[in-house]
Amino acid sequence: MSIRRLPEHLVNRIAAGEVVERPASALKELVENAIDAGATRIVVRLAAGGTELIEVVDDGCGMNAAEMALALERHATSKLPDNEIDQVTTLGFRGEALPSIASVARLVLESRVRGADGWALTTDNGERVGEGPAALPPGTRVRVEQLFARVPARRKFLRSSRAEFAAAMDVVKRLAMARPDIAFSMEHDGRRVLSVQGGENRPQRVAGLTDRELANNSVAIDFEREGLVLGGVAGIPTFNRGVADHQYLFVNGRPVKDRLLAGAVRGAYAEMLPRDRHPVLALFLDVPADQVDVNVHPAKTEVRFRDPALARGLIVSGLRRALDEAGHRSVQRPSDAALGMWTPEPAQPAPAYPPMTRYSGAVHEARPTFFAPPPQARAEPAAAPVPASIEFPMGVARGQVAKTYIVAEAADGLVLVDQHAAHERLVLERMRRAVQGGGVASQALLLPEVVELDEPACDRLEARAAELAEFGLELERFGPRAMLVRATPALLGHSDIHGLVTDLADELAGYDEALSLKERLDHVAATMACHGSVRAGRILSVAEMNALLREMEVTPHSGQCNHGRPTWVKLAHGDIEKLFGRK
Repeated sequence: MSIRRLPEHLVNRIAAGEVVERPASALKELVENAIDAGATRIVVRLAAGGTELIEVVDDGCGMNAAEMALALERHATSKLPDNEIDQVTTLGFRGEALPSIASVARLVLESRVRGADGWALTTDNGERVGEGPAALPPGTRVRVEQLFARVPARRKFLRSSRAEFAAAMDVVKRLAMARPDIAFSMEHDGRRVLSVQGGENRPQRVAGLTDRELANNSVAIDFEREGLVLGGVAGIPTFNRGVADHQYLFVNGRPVKDRLLAGAVRGAYAEMLPRDRHPVLALFLDVPADQVDVNVHPAKTEVRFRDPALARGLIVSGLRRALDEAGHRSVQRPSDAALGMWTPEPAQPAPAYPPMTRYSGAVHEARPTFFAPPPQARAEPAAAPVPASIEFPMGVARGQVAKTYIVAEAADGLVLVDQHAAHERLVLERMRRAVQGGGVASQALLLPEVVELDEPACDRLEARAAELAEFGLELERFGPRAMLVRATPALLGHSDIHGLVTDLADELAGYDEALSLKERLDHVAATMACHGSVRAGRILSVAEMNALLREMEVTPHSGQCNHGRPTWVKLAHGDIEKLFGRK
């Protein structure tokens, strides 16, 4: 069998299989072209999720008739003037998008350069079917109709119109997020679904395209290391979602879906989120062009870094530093469902008084007898005047509910604190500081305690005994199926030694032997902190409650426990007034 060249139209269809996977892929290429053309406003119109129609209109620089004809040829581009593919500064550069789309759909390309007349070119599944003058404002309009209509093998793999629309919406959101200076508008089946104005700042644009509440529940990112710059906004840990579709990552303004970067985000939020929850954030990483390869895949959603460890470390460090500065912040407003649980008691009927009694011609009213109810809570004599609540962000302790929740009065509302969750985080942060400072102080036991475990668990603990000693836990083997505990971390106080050692043995079972415990610091310290924290059910004095509140105010991440749940919530004065019908 002889080797032959494939026909041009077939080559284009093969290329389209890589570039145009679905309507959202075609839309991405067209919007990127509009951005590269210097547009200040981009309008997108879709029908049936983009399968019937994709239209992108921009007010960019436009093209003349010769340039339009060249743009429909493969590997023709204006974006590599010096042929330096390792110095790409535009979103597009391969010259494949337009001819690939034109090979699998009907494409109408109209464009006009300022000061000149407009021109239109029409192709139908790779064949040019018409051209001529066109009336339109300066810029470019591209219409893609009946995508994959003549490629049934591809069309049958498309999902429902609703699913294809969702993918297209995600594409536009990401590109709009990367360029807050550009106005974006999007319509689907004649209905406006997105509209953002140009000239916004980055936090405004991100919040407008994700969740308006993000603005009040996020921290700004601004970090630089060795020529790499990280910016953006990141939600505080308690502002999270059940899926990871609200994580937006950009490299040099290009939306990417990169495993390295996604893994760095998970690492930065480790021990601050439950395993089934995900942060909300938008991170913008600026890297010198020669330090990143954007030519990994035709879709250009993957990148490759020359120094992956530097990029990953920058994200982890930048996020951690910003989240540290968030301090004790937590999502302020309880959910509507939680507020809905506060229901007013039904109105009690007025008490029925006994009938009038007549004595010696006089009418006497039988007076009701009132009995003092038993005390419902405890009170303590104040050793000193109660401080003004306005002095402290977390307020001043007023009492304890169910031996578990601290009730505090702040200047702007009522604060409820989960004492176990809050203290667990405080102990963890103390332990982190101690380990970074050289080691955790240990407290020798008067009588060593024997903890019986299965033999593999004892083997794991024995192998890590020297490292555990740096955390203040001194162990030694005591027969084949037992460990002897001689000292525990002083930070933990009187903890459940048996439970602590058992849980640590379980934690070690999931570790890679090549990793040190310091590399798994968060897991080990979190396990220890859980055993050394104030438990629910313990009565605290007012002084203890206030001490805990004051430490929360100055401790990083104290707004969430080691498992990612909030440690405190606030009922603002307005919420309380709503509960009582005052608003």
